[in-house]
Amino acid sequence: MFDAHLHIIDPRFPLIENDGFLPEPFTIADYQSRMSGFGVDGGAVVAGSFQGTDQSFLVSALRQLGPGWVGVTQLDVDATDDDIISLDRLGVRAVRFNLKRGATDIERLTAQALRAHDLVGWHAEFYTDGPILGSLEPVLVKLPALSIDHLGMSRNAQRYILNLVDRGVRVKASGFGRVNLDVAQTLRQIHRVNPEALMFGSDLPGTRARRTFEAADIDLIADCVGDDLDAVLRTNARKFYRLPTEPGPAPGGNRTLEMPAVAAAAGGDTAPLPAVEHE
Repeated sequence: MFDAHLHIIDPRFPLIENDGFLPEPFTIADYQSRMSGFGVDGGAVVAGSFQGTDQSFLVSALRQLGPGWVGVTQLDVDATDDDIISLDRLGVRAVRFNLKRGATDIERLTAQALRAHDLVGWHAEFYTDGPILGSLEPVLVKLPALSIDHLGMSRNAQRYILNLVDRGVRVKASGFGRVNLDVAQTLRQIHRVNPEALMFGSDLPGTRARRTFEAADIDLIADCVGDDLDAVLRTNARKFYRLPTEPGPAPGGNRTLEMPAVAAAAGGDTAPLPAVEHE
């Protein structure tokens, strides 16, 4: 498995209070313990709102995790070309725009996304939903590569999401405990439009979500995408993050564990998750 969306909250590095919230620590060791048994051999460490544009935690995490792991950063408005190139060499592969937790100047957003793509091939990742996504659609379709977090968050975003997916945009099958939509229906709709669009992410530690990732989420994905389960859990994201489809051996031997059995065939008896309101 490739986990395309996770957060590492290392108390050794700066945190910024966001809407009165500071998360509890969630270290690499915590993540590895939580995902033990799922066969995770790579993933994308994503900068959260509470980490701002500090790069120290991300650089440290990527160095510790090693090959097969990439970073998704938030860039300072004054970030230089050299800053972006240096981060790319360390394994960063995308720039994130968190519109859910703070205002962003659209002109700056577009310029920054285009510059990062032109320099080092990064794609842009957006955390937003509903009316905001709709208003951004004319801008988003002009970006060369992008993904949307957490299935677009709300049912109000779905017609925009499907339009974007039809144009090649990727969508993270993540954060099922923080969305306000029918997860199973949304997964099926996106998969029907473009089987390469969905990328699994655990969203751990799931800060501010009603519930966090659980094994049943994999069963649900399996029920919705059928024979394309391996693509959603692994190869779609590896291709999008420009990694080899098959990871190389980990230093010291293969340390991944077997994934628990899941309902791999469509038409199984896994019930859709209920819509969960976002806090």
